[in-house]
Amino acid sequence: MRKKFSIFHFQFSILIVLAMSATSCSWIQEDPKDLVTDTTLGDSDEACAQWVTGVYSKWIYDMFCWGYFPRMLEFDADYISGPDWLFGTFGAGNFQGEPDLTDALWKGCYGLIGRANNAELHIREMKNISDATKNNAIGELKFHKAFAYFLLVRAYGEVPIQNEPYGKADRMNEVNKEMVNERSNPRQEVTKVYDYVIAQLEDASRLLYKNTDPAYRPGHVSAGSAAGLLAKVYATEAACAMPAGTEIIVRTGAPYTTESGNKRYAPLQTRSFYKRTVPGYESLDPQQLWQQAADWAEAVLDGTYGSYELLPYDQLWLKTNCNASEFLFSVNTVSGDATYKTSVHTQYEGYLTAPNSDFIQSGGWTGCTRHWYDLFDHDDYRITKGVRHRWRNYTQRESNSGFYYPYDDEYTIMATGRNLNGDWVKDPVAPFHDGVNYYYSADAQCLAFTTKYEDVTDPSIDQADANWPFLRLADVILIYAEALNELDKPGDALVQLNKVRERSNAQRASMGGSKALSSKEKRRSAILEERAKEFACEADRRWDLIRWGIYLDAMNALGGSDDSGVNKNRTERNLLFPLPQQEINTNAAINGNNPGWQ
Repeated sequence: MRKKFSIFHFQFSILIVLAMSATSCSWIQEDPKDLVTDTTLGDSDEACAQWVTGVYSKWIYDMFCWGYFPRMLEFDADYISGPDWLFGTFGAGNFQGEPDLTDALWKGCYGLIGRANNAELHIREMKNISDATKNNAIGELKFHKAFAYFLLVRAYGEVPIQNEPYGKADRMNEVNKEMVNERSNPRQEVTKVYDYVIAQLEDASRLLYKNTDPAYRPGHVSAGSAAGLLAKVYATEAACAMPAGTEIIVRTGAPYTTESGNKRYAPLQTRSFYKRTVPGYESLDPQQLWQQAADWAEAVLDGTYGSYELLPYDQLWLKTNCNASEFLFSVNTVSGDATYKTSVHTQYEGYLTAPNSDFIQSGGWTGCTRHWYDLFDHDDYRITKGVRHRWRNYTQRESNSGFYYPYDDEYTIMATGRNLNGDWVKDPVAPFHDGVNYYYSADAQCLAFTTKYEDVTDPSIDQADANWPFLRLADVILIYAEALNELDKPGDALVQLNKVRERSNAQRASMGGSKALSSKEKRRSAILEERAKEFACEADRRWDLIRWGIYLDAMNALGGSDDSGVNKNRTERNLLFPLPQQEINTNAAINGNNPGWQ
């Protein structure tokens, strides 16, 4: 019988890592000379910490280090855009054969899961550590496994569950030194994967330190992280299980219109979409799931699992606050490290020619569309401060020029002194009153570029230390608002929604007045829109559209392409990512791919 090799089984090794200090925004620091096997770490608090940190490091080295993440989670959405060469076939909706997708999402997540299983096996056998240390370590491992499966089940639907540590059913092939397995590992129903995720997180919520416990280490996940993720998991299931035909209102439309031969941004259109069935969730009771989402979110907010609060907007994205309580789970990195690096700062901000330079050397490619920008109130900090309005590339030095955004009367006059008709109005104003010739370009050079990842230790290096915020308290609050609305508690839902809006200087939402959210449908839609605004460039939008069953409608409402000309036409096959062909070839229990990817 031919033996098969699956991504689930490979030789394990771990780099010794040092636990982070209380003031650092990184939980990893490695010495490449310290390569060890799983039998040499020993039985101590230090060994336990090394096992756990080795799992954290998988997020960096296997997923973020090479630029795969957040690209694989971010680029397929209606409000995100960038240059065609960067978005490529994946950004245009052709996921088949995408090597980054296979390496980062599938292999990356299962590699992390395998390492966590192995670490848990060894930590459970330790005798020289306290019960509290052991429990917290196991809780951290369970959280990471749960998060990895949450990513996988949303992206692929049915997936295998690997709950055996290395060594239980494997043996070493002495010829090629690979781990081989006599068994096959079938895909599990979506609901069973969620059951596994929930069980892991419930355990983690009991085992992990609270962020108020003296032994808790900033930058690591805590009991509140597990409880917050549980709220998001239940909300995902609940939205997916909502009946077909549920109404969601989205402001969208084609990006451009032509007036008198001139290409101009088209105004937003208000469209009602009606939920399509999300396969795999039909047997679930959405009301029970919304109640679970509400209960777990409330437990985070009422202090049951620690102390959490929203940061003031001006403090939110400062590097010094990267481990503040708003960030329930972030992927940390080390500035300039050749191994534990990310491309987050380069992708969204661009790195400068020198630390205090006015010129971007490279990067700053990925941004949001004009329709996203136009969702906001005029004075909302998320566009007045959270979007870059002025920047210069190194190629503009000789021409003494630069870009401005957005292309509207207000900013065109501020930057150039002239209105959109070319009429002189007044002298440019700060920060544009500096003798530079600013202009706008209707392509990927001028998008709504975020400033979330701007504050780093050294903005002039390609591997700057911008952390990736996988789960924030604002997410838990908006999940709570969403659940309360579906549970027919409209007033309570608006209280939660307004917590996020007020932090950003947006107008308060209410059930009366000119912008009344007087119906469940309007509130549902407003909360979903608030998520699009709050979590822009945090890789959440695709998954919100998928769980609410409006992904196809929202993508195709753009009329073919976005602001940068990236193709946004989507069909049924785009609802799930294709399984890697290597997994189909090597796993005897998987005989076909997801619909449309055969």
